Amino acid sequence: MNFFNNISEIRKWVILALLGLVLFFGYKFFFSENSSSSIEYDTELIQQQIKNVGKLVVTEGHFAEVMTYKDKKETYVPGLSFDKKAIVVINADVSVAFDLSLVKYDVDVENKSVTILSIPKEEIKINPDIKYYDVESSSFNDFSAYDYNKISKIAKVNLMKRIEKSSLKSNAKNRLISELSKMLIVTNSLGWTLKYNGNSIYTDTDLKL
Repeated sequence: MNFFNNISEIRKWVILALLGLVLFFGYKFFFSENSSSSIEYDTELIQQQIKNVGKLVVTEGHFAEVMTYKDKKETYVPGLSFDKKAIVVINADVSVAFDLSLVKYDVDVENKSVTILSIPKEEIKINPDIKYYDVESSSFNDFSAYDYNKISKIAKVNLMKRIEKSSLKSNAKNRLISELSKMLIVTNSLGWTLKYNGNSIYTDTDLKL
């Protein structure tokens, strides 16, 4: 009788052991595989969003400048010089661009984080339309290619100073942040972390460029 009881007891433990193995491998199959698949799916979504963000962001503005150009050619005769001058009107279309395809990222799958490694510097393009009025010169001091090149350089320097004082660059950065914020929305929704400059980014205001 004890013998049969022992067999029943052994059978019970064998069944429990088999049931435990079934539960263990079932858990591994349904949960471990799904977790891995979920991370792969999240990574694909993030990499796709990086491609979507990687475009050219351009902010445009218009500037006008009026300057008087003067040049004097002295002679050996005291009080005698040959002068030339002109009123120069510059209308310029200016663009500030960020090429987001050049932004470098690091996707850390293990820690579920995306780190922005570097953001390209803005590209400023100035297309001036220069017109000359009230041009005065003499045969001994006439306008030449040197004068026109000099005027063009002066005009661009003056325009750059005005651009720096204007809101054009800050507007361009705001558009840049707006584009990068799309990455923030995706990472947050997936439970990932977006990082930049050693800091975790949780809101738009954390993206200080």
